[in-house]
Amino acid sequence: MTTHQAFFLLVGLAVILVFTRLVGSLAERLGQPRVIGEMAAGILLGPTLFHGAVSTALFPADTRPLLSALANLGVAVFMFLVGTEIDHRLLRGNSTAALTTSAGAIVVPFALGFGIAFVLRGPNNSMPGFALFIGTALSITAFPVLARILRDRELHRTTVGGLALTCAAIADIAAWTILAAVVATLGAGQHQWRLLLAVPYVAVMLFVVRPLLRRLASSQDPGATGLVVVVAGLMFSAAATEWLGLHFIFGAFFFGVLMPRAGAERLHQVIHERVDTFSTTLLLPIFFVTAGLQVNLSGLTAEGIGELALILAAAIGGKLVGVYLGARLGRQPRHPAAMLAVLMNTRGLTELIVLALGLQLGILDTRLYSLLVVMALVTTAMTGPLLTLLLRRKEPVAVSPLPPEPSRQT
Repeated sequence: MTTHQAFFLLVGLAVILVFTRLVGSLAERLGQPRVIGEMAAGILLGPTLFHGAVSTALFPADTRPLLSALANLGVAVFMFLVGTEIDHRLLRGNSTAALTTSAGAIVVPFALGFGIAFVLRGPNNSMPGFALFIGTALSITAFPVLARILRDRELHRTTVGGLALTCAAIADIAAWTILAAVVATLGAGQHQWRLLLAVPYVAVMLFVVRPLLRRLASSQDPGATGLVVVVAGLMFSAAATEWLGLHFIFGAFFFGVLMPRAGAERLHQVIHERVDTFSTTLLLPIFFVTAGLQVNLSGLTAEGIGELALILAAAIGGKLVGVYLGARLGRQPRHPAAMLAVLMNTRGLTELIVLALGLQLGILDTRLYSLLVVMALVTTAMTGPLLTLLLRRKEPVAVSPLPPEPSRQT
């Protein structure tokens, strides 16, 4: 690293930390999740304003690969933490309402996204891979943002909140599975034979790594050693799926899903106190800015505005209609069904990760990437106000959304 790179990297990091914190705090004052402000901060530091003068001055071309490396590390840690938050008990809550609502949350927006892909025109016109990607991108629900909204509104101990978490967990597992298949098809390149090793990879993770994690979690004080083992395992799993051609985010997510829950409270506490804090404070803001550096709305034309309107209509309409109909099919009353539809429409950081993946693989160009990032911002920002309107009509009944703690480790 040269002196020039070190200087601008350190200055850039300082600007990123301060600016994303300020804009995130402003978003919270306006009643929005902090992630909305942090996403907006990334766009404001990008080339959209002042013809890129700010981004060029703060982030020279030779320092951006260094920022991207830190951003990728943040994404890997974030995906691992998302996996740890998906409680296995939620996935076992396979009531009719959970299944029908989850199906609606995936099928309708996916179908609409697949359809509009033929109008949006991908950079390489690689149909149907491009259409599958757009359908998956519109089907995403940001599980961590949803959980935060529920906690902030004190809805996480209500029937609607519990059902929303269950549906988001099921829907996201399905969406990530579809996305993995798309990436395997489009991104494996000349090494598609490596995909055959995905089966032994999953077997090793399930029958070797998971029991070892259970043993680690059962220790009285995992401490620093436990943290090192978990972080190293996360990196190895992420590296394995990257080598297989599935991208590192899937290995990080899968490792998080395999983390034991019952009897692992101390280990989870250590992980979230140390890893989560470091990731949220430093690494994720870097990702927001590197993602924002790819967004350029300065040349938005009338045709681009029309495409943005089409994307928003498909994304919002697909989620609201699909979830509402699915919930009603599951015999949910109208008001809870409407609340579920609004909650499942939030996308947040999870959507940015999917879009960044599409840009990296060449599935999206800068134009489409920028429009889809705006969609992620709008759909996440509209959740709070719509939820407030619905809560004014009727307060949900407070109950515990989770089944009793199982006696064995999961």
